[in-house]
Amino acid sequence: MGQPDSEEHRAARESTLPPGQRLQRGWPVTHYGPVPKFRAERWEFRVFGATADGDKHCWNHDEFSALPFAAVVADLHCVTKFSMVGAEWGGVLARTVLELAPPASEATHVMVWAEYGFSANMRLSDFASDRTVFATHKDGELLTAEHGFPLRLIVPHLYAWKGPKWVRGVEYMTADRRGFWEERGYHNVGDPWAEQRYSYQEEPGDGPEL
Repeated sequence: MGQPDSEEHRAARESTLPPGQRLQRGWPVTHYGPVPKFRAERWEFRVFGATADGDKHCWNHDEFSALPFAAVVADLHCVTKFSMVGAEWGGVLARTVLELAPPASEATHVMVWAEYGFSANMRLSDFASDRTVFATHKDGELLTAEHGFPLRLIVPHLYAWKGPKWVRGVEYMTADRRGFWEERGYHNVGDPWAEQRYSYQEEPGDGPEL
């Protein structure tokens, strides 16, 4: 059994966190509303909007599960100020989805859609990061329903609300618009290293044009 962290080790680990964050042991369950019931026969992942070919692209659960699997080791920074570090997220890279269903050249942003109409917007460049992953597993085990099974998005360089649980699709957009939490006062970009928590902190260019 390993020894408890010394004060020096703990301080060193916490010093790598974004400002205002604290190290979290374990993984708290945080979400708004009920946990949806998963029915594999009804589940579908869609890519639509400003696609390169103008068509909608769909995968059922078996088809999506058969896409190339990748693992990303990354931290999770919650806007409620806890950070979980060094988790291994397994699933389908966002880049794989972009390759299979490319966006139109004029696409600049995406809206990630989840159960119950929840959504999160982000710049296409954030979505296209090689560390953005549609996770099905954490640390080698399937996600639990409370943590987003069968699919949640992990965008390590943004606050965790930018990665919804229970994801069902992606909309490519040619102009930005706010998602569920962004419409309710959260920052449109959500960079934890800049501590972009709330919309009142936004600078010109951070949000959609009015």
